Amino acid sequence: MRFLPTYLLAVIVLLFATISYADTQKYTLDPTHTYVQWHVSHFGFSSPSGKWLAEGNLWLDEEKPNNSKLEVTIQLANIVTGIPKLDNHLKGTDFLDVAQFPTATFKSTKIKVAGKNTAKVTGNLTLHGITKSIVLTVRLNKLDTNPLSQKRTAGFSASTTIKRSEFGLGKYTPGVSDTVTIEIEAEANKAE
Repeated sequence: MRFLPTYLLAVIVLLFATISYADTQKYTLDPTHTYVQWHVSHFGFSSPSGKWLAEGNLWLDEEKPNNSKLEVTIQLANIVTGIPKLDNHLKGTDFLDVAQFPTATFKSTKIKVAGKNTAKVTGNLTLHGITKSIVLTVRLNKLDTNPLSQKRTAGFSASTTIKRSEFGLGKYTPGVSDTVTIEIEAEANKAE
């Protein structure tokens, strides 16, 4: 008789696990329409910026966005500032040290809907071998079928700021600002 309640509990747990998984759809970031851009102050004279392409996945629950999840990887050697000499300097040991730390990653830990089409996405950013919690302010631009790819596509804009010194990247502060503004544009296509 004890077997039946245990068996029933196992079936219920499996049923709810399946339902929960079924509500979350996997989307893959489109590398041709997804990038991470940063800005710093250079002694107050200018605001240099650079850009990386990003890859990763979004597990989106349209009915309950708080259940969604995001994982992103950036290949740091692919930095583009438009100035090849600066790109090489940023890849070196003064800054990113891409030979030792080739990637940066972001993994969401909490998504909280903040308003219509907006959310705060908390997650762990690992950069230069150091992991810190950051919060992205995210706006859903559009969720619909893309007329070019004919795939369901989610488009997002996001922003945050970080202190580069917290990631062991504090060289030349305060001349080069410690605060880095990060802006993200992303399109993710529903996986088949």
